[in-house]
Amino acid sequence: MILYRCFAWDLAGSGVQWGGPAWFPRPLQGEGRHDAPERYGCLYVSEEPVSAIVEELAPLGGGQLAAGDLVRGRLPLALATLRLAENAVVVDLDDPALLAAEELRPSEVATRERAKTQAAAAALHERHPEAVGLRWWSTFDPAWANVTLFDRASDALEVKDVRELRLEDDAVGEAAWFLGLRVAA
Repeated sequence: MILYRCFAWDLAGSGVQWGGPAWFPRPLQGEGRHDAPERYGCLYVSEEPVSAIVEELAPLGGGQLAAGDLVRGRLPLALATLRLAENAVVVDLDDPALLAAEELRPSEVATRERAKTQAAAAALHERHPEAVGLRWWSTFDPAWANVTLFDRASDALEVKDVRELRLEDDAVGEAAWFLGLRVAA
């Protein structure tokens, strides 16, 4: 499975090191949709590059996108292409049968109420020790699939490519259009 991650890239960090494309930022987590840093670290990725970028740029919605908006804490935003091993097990929260078996409602999967989504993720992490992550739909466009990888996915993950994002990137333009952002000239 090919996945995409938009993240602040510390050029000194590669792979699983701090600021690298496959680094699970557990020490910084606690507020994210599926965070449970006392149990595991998470890597938030998407099946579509535009979805990963939209997730990162969403707070800018409705304004103008300038080059400085592609920087976080003096680190450039980058798009990593990752490959998850084919035999890796991902719990698919878009599967009605699975939701019924887990006694979850669709409205509990992608709600903005973090206490609910974090509790559900922690329970699924515990009940499915073979699973390396959760697949769920984007709250921005349900046609986009996002994946929350648990840190136990680390050995099943390979970095294929990393590139610094620029205003002229097609995926950045698509994300800006989706969010109603005007791209600065």
